[in-house]
Amino acid sequence: MALISLKSLGVTMSAPLFANLDLTIGTGDRLGIVAANGRGKSTLLKCLTGEFEPTAGDITRTRGLRVGYVEQSVPPALFSRTFYQAVADALPPEQADSELWRVDIVLDSLDVPEPMRERQMQALSGGWQRLALIARVWVTDPDVLLLDEPTNHLDLARISQLEAWLNTLPREVPVIIASHDRAFLDAVTNRTLFLRPEQSPVFALPYSRARDALDEVDASTERKFQRDMKVAQQLRRQAAKLNNIGINSGSDLLTVKTKQLNQRAEKLEEAANPAHREKSAGAIKLANRGTHAKVLITLEDAAVETPDGTLLFRTGKRHICQGDRIVLLGRNGVGKSRFVTLIRNAIADPEMVQNVKVTPSTVLGYSDQALSGISGDDTPLAMVSRRYDVGEQRARSLLAGAGVSIDMQERKIGVLSGGQKARLMMLALRLANPNFYLLDEPTNHLDIDGQEALEEELLKHQASCVLASHDRSFIRAIGNRFWLIEKRRLTEVDSPEDFFRSVAEAGG
Repeated sequence: MALISLKSLGVTMSAPLFANLDLTIGTGDRLGIVAANGRGKSTLLKCLTGEFEPTAGDITRTRGLRVGYVEQSVPPALFSRTFYQAVADALPPEQADSELWRVDIVLDSLDVPEPMRERQMQALSGGWQRLALIARVWVTDPDVLLLDEPTNHLDLARISQLEAWLNTLPREVPVIIASHDRAFLDAVTNRTLFLRPEQSPVFALPYSRARDALDEVDASTERKFQRDMKVAQQLRRQAAKLNNIGINSGSDLLTVKTKQLNQRAEKLEEAANPAHREKSAGAIKLANRGTHAKVLITLEDAAVETPDGTLLFRTGKRHICQGDRIVLLGRNGVGKSRFVTLIRNAIADPEMVQNVKVTPSTVLGYSDQALSGISGDDTPLAMVSRRYDVGEQRARSLLAGAGVSIDMQERKIGVLSGGQKARLMMLALRLANPNFYLLDEPTNHLDIDGQEALEEELLKHQASCVLASHDRSFIRAIGNRFWLIEKRRLTEVDSPEDFFRSVAEAGG
């Protein structure tokens, strides 16, 4: 049964975000919406809620439909409320006292610990804030649930928990998810919409299989376009020959035939559609200056500790070698970020860190999940020009290639979008020309095209790196060694899959 129907829907801002979108959403649908950053996913969700008026087309909703929309950010008014109060505040006023039991049921279903429920929203991590926003919407008993980037700020355990929760929701409640998390979309969706400016294809498949099907459609479309254009060229060449003969012979019949051939070529050219070319949000390119050293870093049973000196784990005897792409696995709090800090400090000042030996030729490229390597008060142009001594003209060209437009280059970095900041950080890494990368959640803020570009660059340059990530698709694509931190020990494992399974089972 269709609950929402879209007919020829379109939204145009400075340019079309999407157009001619026909879509029905009904019972049992688990729809993933995929598009690059800034290409209309959130706008489409707001159209479905009625918050945003489309430029063209119609939206039909069943009478009395309750649409629940989970936004990306926490409203400032909720920061002073506790987790429990923030969820209870979403109940209608007439139910505020008599229906509080519904809050407890929702929080229990999301496995929110009792102490967490009494903490203020402003004191919660981004992941717990995200779950509070989901609970606020679900407690209102919506008929349709819309989620905008629901895995942002969630660790792998919380992502697995959210997957399990979504997969137990009543099938009569459709769920629509805008996300860049490929593994998450595979786990929770059964339909995929690829949002595009012209035609937006929909497949009755989860993301990865839908992406394969889309690639086949695009390839077929491109082949047909090339065939049609070739035939049109042949017709025009034929027409030109006949036209010359007709002029020389004075034949009216050949003149008519020439006109017919040109008309056929024109119709073919007008009807021919090239395959979709995704407009890049900015190129991601990395570098690898290389080194003759085989071993870059040696760990001699180094101690990884909290800032107050509490031991988290010891590394044992380990080597980080040229060509290694080491993924750190482990639950939150085991010490992954502290290990990254240990390596970073050892490279910056080898005398300061005990039991870590760094080859002198090692040059670091470092990025953390807060993108602290770029200052929000600086401008992109000033940062690149000053830090890398490339000159203004070259800096402007590099920034434009990375997706920072001319009009944004002299504005504060703090006003850039998350995707623009991430691409600016990748440009900074490239210009540092390292031979060893230390990356903490590098796919945060990157859309799927950006994630795949980063994967391609790391593999193409055979970059040596140690990385921590909650992105399972990225881990599977990049890692060739896996270090698991658990029970105060670091051990090497052959694959991340057992760890992923253990987290999913605990989350479920």
